[in-house]
Amino acid sequence: MFVEPHLGRSQQAHKSGWIEVICGCMFSGKTEELIRRLNRALIAKQKVEIFKPAVDRRYHEQDIVSHAERAIRSTPVQFAGDILLYAGDCDVVGIDEAQFFDQAIVEVCNQLANSGKRVIVAGLDMDFEGKPFGPMPNLLAVAEFVTKVHAICAETGELASFSFRLTEANAQVLLGEKDKYEARSRTAFVQGMRQRKPS
Repeated sequence: MFVEPHLGRSQQAHKSGWIEVICGCMFSGKTEELIRRLNRALIAKQKVEIFKPAVDRRYHEQDIVSHAERAIRSTPVQFAGDILLYAGDCDVVGIDEAQFFDQAIVEVCNQLANSGKRVIVAGLDMDFEGKPFGPMPNLLAVAEFVTKVHAICAETGELASFSFRLTEANAQVLLGEKDKYEARSRTAFVQGMRQRKPS
């Protein structure tokens, strides 16, 4: 389990910021872990601002909601740059579903961390084809702390790190839940992709 390097007020005094990335496949608990860390910051009486892409309305218009139905208030934003406008003088910035933002999210996170803020980002590291997803590889590269979480494979019961799409849609971004995706191990994912492709 991730343990915060500094949670007290010393962060404010020294203005030391950093970036944490929580990544993994669907149903792996990324948002659950993000909410856990943000709640701990709130308990420590830190000022927290939380953001998500406006396109993600699966569970709630504004709140970030995990698959386990834990929720925390957030501000939906259209563009990554909007986060800089709304972050203000907070100590901690939380960002969910970072893969849906464009590459500007990387510079936004760097600016926030450089200004002394703790930045906690959660997102899918791979898309439905098993390829790096959007800005996530670059976020992983600049982060001080990276946590990769795993789900359980729907086919084998092993650890899963791939999001297998159950529909034939080819768009990279397709919002959905268990009706459209399932977590799979590497072996089950590769087998599923091979069966999908015409011989």
